Amino acid sequence: MKIHPYLNFDNKTEEAFRFYEKALGGTLTEIHRFGSMPLQDGFELTAEQKALVLHVGLELPDGQMIMASDMIAGMGPARVEGNNISISLHPDSRQEADRVFDALSQGGTITMPIADQFWGDYFGSLTDRFGINWMVNYSAPANRQP
Repeated sequence: MKIHPYLNFDNKTEEAFRFYEKALGGTLTEIHRFGSMPLQDGFELTAEQKALVLHVGLELPDGQMIMASDMIAGMGPARVEGNNISISLHPDSRQEADRVFDALSQGGTITMPIADQFWGDYFGSLTDRFGINWMVNYSAPANRQP
């Protein structure tokens, strides 16, 4: 299983990750925007929000990865200093993803049930009973980034 830090920003993800790319080396993965996300019932994004970063990764020279997204008010928990980082787990199987997700969610709060997602991965997120944010993301071998 791989573990990647996942950072959340207030409309500054792209700026921050271009800075980290220069400071740390490595290569940015494809930048996904909120505008590419399927429409959510009862939630309409402005043109400015559609341009924000839904997901980006920075693959570091040693093979480690840092990932991030912008947080939009009304979509998930509010961003405050201290909750703007999650631990992103990348298990080797769907079954291991379910096991880890179920174990970590005991006594915690599921923020997004684990399920197949529009980008092709099996993903869910939660805050455990100790207040730590976790993301569980299983990417089938055909979907995995290097």
